[in-house]
Amino acid sequence: MADEELYVPKACNKSKVWQNFGFAKKDGKLDKTHAICKICRAAIKYTGSTTNLGTHLKRRHGETSASSSDSSMATVAASTSTPAQSISTFFHAPLATNSARSKAITEAIAFFICKDIQPYSVVENEGFQYLLNILEPRYHIPNRKLFTDKEIPLLYEKVRHEIAKSLSNAKRVAITVDGWTSRATDSYVTVTAHYIDEEWVLQNHVLQTRPFNEAHTGNNLGLLLKDVCCTWNIADKNPALVTDNAKNMLLAGVRAEINPHVRCIAHTLNLASQKSLKVDRVSELLVKVRKITTFFHRSPQATEVLREMQAQLHMPNHKLIHDVPTRWNSSLDMLERFWEQQPAVLNTLLSRKIKRGEGLASLTEEDMTLIPEVIKLMSPLKVATTLLSEEKHPTISMISPIQAKLQKHFQPDESDLLEISVMKERFRQDFDGRYTYLQDLLYYAAVLDPRFKDLAFLEDHGTKDMVFTKLTAEVVMMEEEASDSGTLNEGQAEVDRSPEEERDDVPPKKTALNQMFGDFLTARAPMKTTRERELSKLCKVDPYLDTHPPPYSPPLTGPPAADEEEEEDKPQASTSASAPKAGPSSLSARGVL
Repeated sequence: MADEELYVPKACNKSKVWQNFGFAKKDGKLDKTHAICKICRAAIKYTGSTTNLGTHLKRRHGETSASSSDSSMATVAASTSTPAQSISTFFHAPLATNSARSKAITEAIAFFICKDIQPYSVVENEGFQYLLNILEPRYHIPNRKLFTDKEIPLLYEKVRHEIAKSLSNAKRVAITVDGWTSRATDSYVTVTAHYIDEEWVLQNHVLQTRPFNEAHTGNNLGLLLKDVCCTWNIADKNPALVTDNAKNMLLAGVRAEINPHVRCIAHTLNLASQKSLKVDRVSELLVKVRKITTFFHRSPQATEVLREMQAQLHMPNHKLIHDVPTRWNSSLDMLERFWEQQPAVLNTLLSRKIKRGEGLASLTEEDMTLIPEVIKLMSPLKVATTLLSEEKHPTISMISPIQAKLQKHFQPDESDLLEISVMKERFRQDFDGRYTYLQDLLYYAAVLDPRFKDLAFLEDHGTKDMVFTKLTAEVVMMEEEASDSGTLNEGQAEVDRSPEEERDDVPPKKTALNQMFGDFLTARAPMKTTRERELSKLCKVDPYLDTHPPPYSPPLTGPPAADEEEEEDKPQASTSASAPKAGPSSLSARGVL
């Protein structure tokens, strides 16, 4: 049939479909029961309508008969004159721009550009084009102008509508604001919202990242916050605010009339840690270790000799870590790595294979004694910062336990070295009293966290009783309001222990949480008698206080970059190269950065 001549009756020439179809002769007569495709020689049933024929051309050959020109059809027919060429055309016909497959790929590219913060020019990169050609050879990549003018704005409006709808259903919302400067020295302000949705999932959304060329005064920042709350219709949700400790940020909260205003605990720890590390002897020690680390980073020969020494001493092949001025914990990381590798480092520095620089100072015996003491003192701060680097779990409940833990840890001890005593004193001077204005709220947050609900970190039993009394009164008031509105669900406060909670043979997991708060975490409460359980039902706070907290193992993520020292009206809160991705949440959510 491949070489058989095809005929088209004159009556059929009205449709352009017949440029690619014809009838074969059978017994000397035209067989009009089937039309033969000139491109692939397929026999298509013909009943007097060309619908089937047009559908075949569109599906199998990517052609629309109504809009195909004579020249294009002739070209297709000519290019597929052999069976091998017909198969090639069948599998490589380009996707129509308005096809569902093509639209889906274009939308996916737009999502990729936004999600991974890629430049529009990525669609012109040779490697990206090669990748898409392998994945879908029939797809034609649009130019960057399409994404700039159409696809990205459409995606923005779609996401904005979804976030606005989700925010409208939130009971409470918290926002965080921070300033940062790009590598091009352009000033920006980013505002992030945090709330718990109807499925009890903590949500985080960047509401705005806008250029901010005005003076970074508290008044200007306060006006910005008001504008954001009005734009996103969250002003009536009694939003909470979390910022760093800069005075212009504190004034912005007052100007925007947002309360409560929680100061970022991670930033507070950074300020206190930086001051404790500025003790003269400790600062000199850091300079010496920093110079040694820089020497190994700049000398390939020294690095190679260090690897040999590590192999000879059966030590891990770890590189020395250089600290970063804006991250206090990087100084601790530098000391920890140096102390781990100090046998290999010292032997390398004594080797004749390398030439030491004149500015490379030697560590004294006093320095080697001070290093482990500094590490021991500052390690709990690193663990605390790690615990606070959460995006999916609330962290405001940790502020009071962290305060109590660090206040106890930084108490003076007669066995301390002089430098350690001075470090403790400077830390306490900066850290103590930071959250006195918000202390009751922080206690309530701790009680509502099953891990700290018995307030074991408080030694004053009078304070504990006061917190429980106030919280119980508030719960009773909430129940009365719910009862009056008819929304109270009877029996909702009944709490049963799960089989896992009743087991005593489940070993505790070793986590950063246990390492930091091992002596503060709530233990399993003793079983009550039947009479005691009945009496406890009179107040629905008691069943909650009696239940065993669920296991919790937060991910050990790296601590966030530290901000600069607080000042009157600082130009920006941070000098990172990109906008911060996460921030604080509401009192019912995160509450701190």
